[in-house]
Amino acid sequence: MPTNQSEPYKIQAWSLVNRKYLGKGVRIKRFRRPQRSQIRNRVLLAVLMSRDIKLSKFAEELSVSSRSVSAWVYESRIPSRTNIEKACRYLGYPQHVLFNEALLRQSPILCQPAPSRYMKRSKIYPRRSDILTGLCMVHDLSVTDAGHWIGVHPGTFRKWLHNSQLPSPYLQEKAEAFFRIPRAILFADCVTEGKNH
Repeated sequence: MPTNQSEPYKIQAWSLVNRKYLGKGVRIKRFRRPQRSQIRNRVLLAVLMSRDIKLSKFAEELSVSSRSVSAWVYESRIPSRTNIEKACRYLGYPQHVLFNEALLRQSPILCQPAPSRYMKRSKIYPRRSDILTGLCMVHDLSVTDAGHWIGVHPGTFRKWLHNSQLPSPYLQEKAEAFFRIPRAILFADCVTEGKNH
């Protein structure tokens, strides 16, 4: 490049050269927004979303990389024994709930009849079912739609979410069939609190 050109022009010229030869790789986004079908560990993501814990924050709390946590959620990777124990201790669930290998292998896609939209409520419910609430968030399901599709009154479904109320075995079976998650995991918040309604 000639030396008699002005400095701003030199910078602009080199910028164009760099953009032409290097820019294509540089400008690709590092993270893409995942589709719902790409979420392999729906239960772990549901708990994190319900508690408003970002993947990066969760990784920081466990002293692991964000990439590792993303792999647990989106690629169904099983963490090391040490990291499983840390994750379970931090979130308060046993391993068979957060990292259920049979469920991760199946990774079923929820078949919702129509588009829906989850509306977050501002009120905090101290006995909320994080798994059920989080699944509605993961799949972007309104409580009303989810209740209708499961075959229960939306008010009843809200009791499951906000009061950790354990439904009858028949209704547990219907919820299990809809979410395609075993009832022992789906209602783990209710079972661990000893609810018998």
